[in-house]
Amino acid sequence: MVKTITYQNVHNLFKLNGYHLNRNDLCRVAYSFIKEGEEYEKAVGDFILDWFDNKSYLEMNTSGTTGVPKLIRIEKQAMVNSAIATGDFFDLQPGDKALHCLPTKYIAGKMMFVRSFILGLDIDFVAPSSNPLLNNEIKYDFVAMVPLQAQNSLTALKNVKKMIVGGAKMNKTLEKGLSKLKTKVYETYGMTETITHIAAKQVGEAAFSLLPNIKITKDERDCLVIDASKIAGESIVTNDLVELIGDNQFVFLGRIDNVINSGGIKLIPEIIEEKLADKIHSRFFVTAKQDLVLGEKLVLIIEGEIQSIAENIFDVLDKYEKPKEVFFVAKFAETQNGKIKRKEILESI
Repeated sequence: MVKTITYQNVHNLFKLNGYHLNRNDLCRVAYSFIKEGEEYEKAVGDFILDWFDNKSYLEMNTSGTTGVPKLIRIEKQAMVNSAIATGDFFDLQPGDKALHCLPTKYIAGKMMFVRSFILGLDIDFVAPSSNPLLNNEIKYDFVAMVPLQAQNSLTALKNVKKMIVGGAKMNKTLEKGLSKLKTKVYETYGMTETITHIAAKQVGEAAFSLLPNIKITKDERDCLVIDASKIAGESIVTNDLVELIGDNQFVFLGRIDNVINSGGIKLIPEIIEEKLADKIHSRFFVTAKQDLVLGEKLVLIIEGEIQSIAENIFDVLDKYEKPKEVFFVAKFAETQNGKIKRKEILESI
């Protein structure tokens, strides 16, 4: 008879910062964090108490990257199912050493704990910082980071076997740096509604591969539709333009809400940005600015001080993909997990 894994279970090999802890132990730790801990520890304490209460769900906010953040309800059993799928995909074993360095108030940080409880990981929990492996020589089997953390940890990743990077898209410079390492590094695809990632691809690959029990299709807009019956009760319709490859893979092209209609020509910013990635060494993005003639004109926005731009960097672009104007912004506004706030930045110029 197969034992049902529920959200109330804690694997007997689970460890937190070197200590075997069961459910009661974890609740005691949670109270201590809330009463005496740092701000990031209080968030952990709140999550642990919420996880082990009598409710079958958690309430959390979406990131609000492309719109107003909204409160959604996620079933704890669905989070358990997501953790098991991650364990299967990345071949995580009970007793594997993991590092938790993400903010626990977001879904990715919560899920690192859930994976550890359910899969029996030996997890080290540290403050979420931009350089989480600084002065840390411990060898880890599994680590999750956002791109900024990965960039700052390149020299320390020699001690990490597998790492997932999510929360924001990796730039070409980071991809090149990670591809030189022995560490197996995966970029993930997902959102709060899908309980973090539903697909991943190794750095250097073009297509994302689906985790177990996920099915995908496209709608009439060519946007990804996700059917994850063990995670979400109904299909999740995204605004992500994709190319499907067979039943289990897809290539992300860009977000439909970013598409620019310039004089009747539809342009996908992410494709243009990919072409320019090796030409511009600061952070940048392309977007639409209102224009009397074209309706929308393509503009390039670069982070940093005003500087001259060589015209030949645009030779890699098609005729209609070349920016009509270039703007410089001293510092990009971004979300807490490192996503650039395109709309807010555009409004500031």
